[in-house]
Amino acid sequence: MSRPFRGKKRAPAVHDLAPSTAPNPPRRPRRPSVRGTTPALALALAAAALTACGPSDTTPPATPAGLTAQAGSATSVHVMWQSPAPADGVTSFLVYQADRLVRELPADKTMTDITGLTPRTAYAFTVRARDAAGNTSPAGAAASATTPAATAEDRLAPTAPPRTDGTALGPTSARLTWAAATDDTGVTAYDVYQGDARIHTVGPGTTTTVLEDLRPDSVYTFTVRARDGADNSSPAGPAADVTTPPGPGQRTGTAPADFTAVASPGAVTLAWTPPATGRETTEYELYVNGRPTTVIQFGEGAVPAGRAEHRLTVAEPPGTAWTVKLRARLPDGTWGVFCAERRIVLAS
Repeated sequence: MSRPFRGKKRAPAVHDLAPSTAPNPPRRPRRPSVRGTTPALALALAAAALTACGPSDTTPPATPAGLTAQAGSATSVHVMWQSPAPADGVTSFLVYQADRLVRELPADKTMTDITGLTPRTAYAFTVRARDAAGNTSPAGAAASATTPAATAEDRLAPTAPPRTDGTALGPTSARLTWAAATDDTGVTAYDVYQGDARIHTVGPGTTTTVLEDLRPDSVYTFTVRARDGADNSSPAGPAADVTTPPGPGQRTGTAPADFTAVASPGAVTLAWTPPATGRETTEYELYVNGRPTTVIQFGEGAVPAGRAEHRLTVAEPPGTAWTVKLRARLPDGTWGVFCAERRIVLAS
């Protein structure tokens, strides 16, 4: 005898064999699980989360100091300011003409020429510093300059300043003085060059300036050129060599002295006085046009007792301009300070 069924009856299963047209529901991305993570890793993850949620850098750098503006011609103004302190973390500078951004420069540039201006017009400029977080300093006091009148078809450059003198004021500064140049329409600016790089500009009535941010225990070669309102530039005046004293704890007198470079057909003759290091100096590294070119070596028994001399054979065409300088290898194996740079033109 069969027993009666006491449970609930199940409905017969229905199988739909037709393909479904409903889209599959999107799958939710699986969240990473930290179950089973070691305690050290869990702490590291928590610390990273706290760091990501920490306060961001919202402090702007200091306003650039020492801002000046000087008309260089009827259509240009030279704007300069002082280098920031490393602690400020400056990554770029923003130069404004009135309220309009006209230049954006990297942190190692502290001067620029604003061109395309109108003659006989007053302009005001400000500079702001920006850091890696995007914070921008306030604008300081504006520096103003007025462009001179333009002169039609002025192609005559001013004369070169006839005299240049330089004196170190300390490990990082020097004073430069020069005699005034002349021009048929009037000098509008003087540009100071260190080698082939312009580093400073002053007005037409100025014949002395102080150069800052120099390196201690270094030899610099400065020249001055005059400019007129048509932007004609004079030849360079006589070079002035300045040697800054060493800073605290620095070695002294590591640069070769009285360096000369004389071009002759197919050759250049270099001469210098070796640095007083207490030992014979057998190696010198020569730079031509700002790049290392060769190492001059004096073998045993050939080291000059006094003034050293070396003759270079050149294959470049006559009229090629060179800037040359060298430095000595010191007894501890390091390179010393460069000598004064000299500019020559290869002879025919």
